[in-house]
Amino acid sequence: MKTFMDSLGAAHFAMSDGLSRTQASVLDMFGFGPSERAFQIISSGPHCRLRRYDGPDAAMSLLIVAAPIKRPYIWDLTPAVSAVGYCIDHGLRVYLLEWMPAADADGRAGLDEYAGEAITACVAAVSADARRARPFLMGHSLGGTLAAISCALEPQMARGLVLLGAPLCFERASSRFRDALVSMVPSTLAETGMVPGSLLSRASAAASLETFLWSRWVDGLLSLADPSAIDTHARIERWALDEVALPAKLVSQIVQRLYCENRFYRGTLSVHGRTVGPSDMRTPTLAVVNTVDEIGPLASVLPFFEKMPIPDTRIIEYPGEVGVAMQHLAALAGRQAFARVWPQIISWIQAHNGPATEEPAADRTDASATGS
Repeated sequence: MKTFMDSLGAAHFAMSDGLSRTQASVLDMFGFGPSERAFQIISSGPHCRLRRYDGPDAAMSLLIVAAPIKRPYIWDLTPAVSAVGYCIDHGLRVYLLEWMPAADADGRAGLDEYAGEAITACVAAVSADARRARPFLMGHSLGGTLAAISCALEPQMARGLVLLGAPLCFERASSRFRDALVSMVPSTLAETGMVPGSLLSRASAAASLETFLWSRWVDGLLSLADPSAIDTHARIERWALDEVALPAKLVSQIVQRLYCENRFYRGTLSVHGRTVGPSDMRTPTLAVVNTVDEIGPLASVLPFFEKMPIPDTRIIEYPGEVGVAMQHLAALAGRQAFARVWPQIISWIQAHNGPATEEPAADRTDASATGS
């Protein structure tokens, strides 16, 4: 255990890609490396490729939009801790949009290419593969934000949208992470070249030491008495070392247009020449909010939902749990999340698989998904 904790500590303070690779190798040696289920690549584009996971030929299809900042196996951490596996076991045909690490030629790709082209192309590929049935979309963190922007551009392309810890509103004081990040941003950001994953990790840690450092140490200590919890924690620490470079233009637009200027919430976000905002969101939407997550708190979702023109929105709140390293990842890796939140997600998807239905406008939050 001491060797493991030493490796964990070094992982927290890794300040270069080389050191991160070294620590990843150590964690791999102790059996904490990726353990993904089988999938096929059925489509690829300039910035992403589309996975189809092996499973029954289910009638309902789900396209997961992974966050582009790190590799997507957080969705399929182990056979026992797997959002992908949970969805397959509950009657969904699962696809995943995997963003490829940025290369020199991708340096000028931004929201047009990521939210306006790649997601739309993958939805079309899923629909063709799934007998022309429209899929459900699901995204975590920035992946969910990009999926929401895509739905605003094409409201009819998905049967429904599920957001996990995905911020949509970036008003001042909506989260401490947002305010700290904005205070760090220079007046101009480069829109050419690439931003190394290690730099993104350090910037995030600087914006919230609580989220990206101290809470991880506390979670590790609290998990020591529980073998399952410490296993999940260690695997997430290993995942956190798989840093992915992003195009500088995409990073610049996310920071400036979303975090600093809040254009999506204000209805002034331009993607491929179209201006979109909450009034363009007509896709039924479910959001899961961890009440102790600083990155995608309730204040970053509820104001956006209140401006959407349809009443078919719902928010599930739950209080987070031990053994997930970072609370921002709890919805994808927490035992209480799988026990209490995911059954509600599946029920919501099943309820929206038939003809469109509307929920009362007042039914916008649900705090029943409690756990510890």
